Amino acid sequence: MSPSEVSSLAIVAYLALFAAVGILFLFVNLLLGRFLRVSNPHKEKLEVYECGEPTIGSSFVQFDLRFYVVALLFIIFDVEVAFFFPWATAFGKAMHLADERLVVVEPQSLELTREARLLYRELGVIDPVSPDEIPASLSGRLASGADSGQIIKAGARQLAWLTILDIAIFFAVLMVGFAYVWKRGDLDWVRAVAREAPRRTAGAATGRDLVEDPLCSV
Repeated sequence: MSPSEVSSLAIVAYLALFAAVGILFLFVNLLLGRFLRVSNPHKEKLEVYECGEPTIGSSFVQFDLRFYVVALLFIIFDVEVAFFFPWATAFGKAMHLADERLVVVEPQSLELTREARLLYRELGVIDPVSPDEIPASLSGRLASGADSGQIIKAGARQLAWLTILDIAIFFAVLMVGFAYVWKRGDLDWVRAVAREAPRRTAGAATGRDLVEDPLCSV
């Protein structure tokens, strides 16, 4: 198998091992708890507990669905913003390769230094080698006699700009979605009350019953 296939199988094996250990750990703890915990049923244990306050009325009541809407919007945007962290971790190494203080090629053997090889591996390159010719994407930025170190640093800067453009597009799409839910009024907690008041006034003035807007009940 090729090195890339071996690396992919290793990642799958690690994930499978992690999932198996997690499931086994949960199963063992549940099994031990079933045999070791004390069984002492009581009526008070079945009562609804809310911040130490005694409950008033039944717990099976319908409350405003906007709790669900705001919670879902928070989860969606929170998860999307969390994608910034792996992006910064993976592609932040490109700027390290572009650092002038980092010697990326040994001057005698024209091979990558240990630091450069480690950075390439963190970027996902399994077997990095020193480039001996200018790639087509960098032909307009480098002179024909550029050495391997200059090629690597120019390529790292190009990768950094591409990753910035990539995350800028991602963030722009995220802001468009945020503006859409803001325009719809999904972030306005009192939207239902604000819309219901004009409808009731108009209905009283005309003497007709208006059809309820389904959005006002959300």
